[in-house]
Amino acid sequence: MMVKICGITNREDALVAVAGGAAALGFNFYPPSPRYVTPAQAEAIVEILPANTWKVGIFVDEAPQIAMAIAAQAGMDVLQVHGNADEFPAGIRLWKALRAGPGFQLAELDSSDAEAFLLDTPSDSLHGGTGESFDWKVAYGAARKVILAGGLDEKNVRQAIQEAEPWGVDACSRLEALPGRKDHHKLTQFLKAALS
Repeated sequence: MMVKICGITNREDALVAVAGGAAALGFNFYPPSPRYVTPAQAEAIVEILPANTWKVGIFVDEAPQIAMAIAAQAGMDVLQVHGNADEFPAGIRLWKALRAGPGFQLAELDSSDAEAFLLDTPSDSLHGGTGESFDWKVAYGAARKVILAGGLDEKNVRQAIQEAEPWGVDACSRLEALPGRKDHHKLTQFLKAALS
């Protein structure tokens, strides 16, 4: 199970996540987000991380050239794109974020060359980090790599994995003590549950 911890803003949270077995860490480059980090802030965290930890840059409707420049500066391995993923060039590691609301169909995954698809709860005001979950069963049987996000925590991640059988899971807001700061006990318990 690929486990990603998103909304990393500091070295302490990053190190606890990696020690607990997280394969990927998410860095939010969307300025309105309460978990926003500058490329320099992300780079200062990335430099202490193991090389085999995937660093994922989160972008929302960002121009591809700008997003790729930020990702390169900050040392990102993967771009997670909300909104305009289909505008990005082929040949880069791209995870396309999709809103798994009513009417979502797995056929939506067939029209993209993305490496993986992050399925999140729809929201009118937020692009991820809502703390709300969706019907995980809609992801079951996907032929492509699916990452479940949205409302996952140490109490429900096992059920989500059993219902959807995803390639990966992603958690953020429900593991926080406050926006941008993880509760290390919840974070550790989440990783144990997800990887058990």
